Amino acid sequence: MRNNPLKAALAAGNVQVGSILGQFRSAEIARIYKAAGFDWVFIDTEHGNFDIETVQDVCRVASLIDLTPLVRVADVQYALVARALDCGAEGVIFPRVESPELLERAVTWTKFPPTGTRGFGLSRGAVDYAALSMPQIMQYWNDNVMTVLQIETQRAVEAREELLTIEGVDAVIVGPADLSISLGIPGEFEHPLLISAIESIMDTCSRRNIVPGIHVRVPKIAKMWRERGMRLLSCSNDAVMLLERATEIIHEVSLQAETSAATQRK
Repeated sequence: MRNNPLKAALAAGNVQVGSILGQFRSAEIARIYKAAGFDWVFIDTEHGNFDIETVQDVCRVASLIDLTPLVRVADVQYALVARALDCGAEGVIFPRVESPELLERAVTWTKFPPTGTRGFGLSRGAVDYAALSMPQIMQYWNDNVMTVLQIETQRAVEAREELLTIEGVDAVIVGPADLSISLGIPGEFEHPLLISAIESIMDTCSRRNIVPGIHVRVPKIAKMWRERGMRLLSCSNDAVMLLERATEIIHEVSLQAETSAATQRK
């Protein structure tokens, strides 16, 4: 057993970088992410195509190699949260939350009593088969699970002060794609209106001692937000990274072949 390394690193003030896993139904991707140097994996069951068995496989492998698995549930429902955690997720990302009342209920689903209302259904595998009592298992998971709020709409930005007063929220992760759509500037990720909205979220996080984070599509934007103080960073996803690298390879190989052919014709 080990404590959640992502939660510990963020508590120490460090920046932690992850990426989405949402298309390839293989736990081997977790090993690749770890080898590449990522700190955490963003397992997407909102837009991803995973069944619950894949979620469990990825969570188990990720935890064994100290790559913290966070699961974005498809909706803010108790059953989805409970199943993700029972599969071994070390944190839950709540998407599209605008209601403080709903968020308050949802946070309780991530913790066992008396802190929360999570039901107990864990096997010994959830604690590496350690010989622990039920109270010890409950305390271990209460200490290590992360609760992450995702802000993706103008309404959520406007409600941020209320949302971030809810006890038990460890981090916020901004969804700039949906937020840009909500603000009427779809895909304009460097638009002043979007930047201003995100900075207002970061300001509230700072005052509430909550970790600010964001998921972005390209390293350039990730670097910009890291320099501005984001600490829970997610960049790109499994399918995009494969496509981009494959495109680079075929471009390089084709260019080299053309150069070689031109040289031979001389």
